[in-house]
Amino acid sequence: MNFPIIAPSVLSADFAHLGRDIEMINASEADWFHVDVMDGVFVPNISFGFPVIKSLQKLAKKPLDVHLMIVQPERYIKDFKAVGADILSVHYEACTHLHRTLGAIKEEGMKAGVAINPHTPVHLLKDIIKDIDLVCMMSVNPGFGGQKFIEQTYTKCADLKAMILASGSNCLIEIDGGVNDVTAPKLLQAGADVLVAGNYVFASSTPLETISSLKKLGSDTSQHA
Repeated sequence: MNFPIIAPSVLSADFAHLGRDIEMINASEADWFHVDVMDGVFVPNISFGFPVIKSLQKLAKKPLDVHLMIVQPERYIKDFKAVGADILSVHYEACTHLHRTLGAIKEEGMKAGVAINPHTPVHLLKDIIKDIDLVCMMSVNPGFGGQKFIEQTYTKCADLKAMILASGSNCLIEIDGGVNDVTAPKLLQAGADVLVAGNYVFASSTPLETISSLKKLGSDTSQHA
């Protein structure tokens, strides 16, 4: 896998032309589809249910990176596997028994991710970092697309990278929210591996080129590192 991994967020796609937008991502240099699931309880918005994800999976030629912004996510692990999730991320703030939930995700053959809200410090993941395949770090308050990027994310990302390296974990760092041509290079310098891009990709007049430009940042960053 060439880094950074680019995961366009389907939440920002044009739902009247969802098939067209899925085909665009298939044809692009993007690596994953990022799929936000919201229940209107954990976050003040409601998004995809199982039928939409199942339809998406039938057309998608790349892994589905599913981000659960829901309460009691452990109830639905098997269901998300059944509709095609390859990576399943649950929120630290929504899981009482996080270690058990991560184990249950892996038992279904999916990669196990943990998402953290902007106010949640990374040190809370220290005891479990070796069990996590992916940390989805929210760089905006979850619930809606197009929000302002939270600047503290750079420092937080660097702190998490240091923890991962110190522990010997293979965990990837994913940044979700406010990713664009300004924030992306700084995020990669801070240690990010996966960039979720929503409005920046789907509002672009040339989305294929926009995705390509994000992908190319990996070589640019490594040259300056």
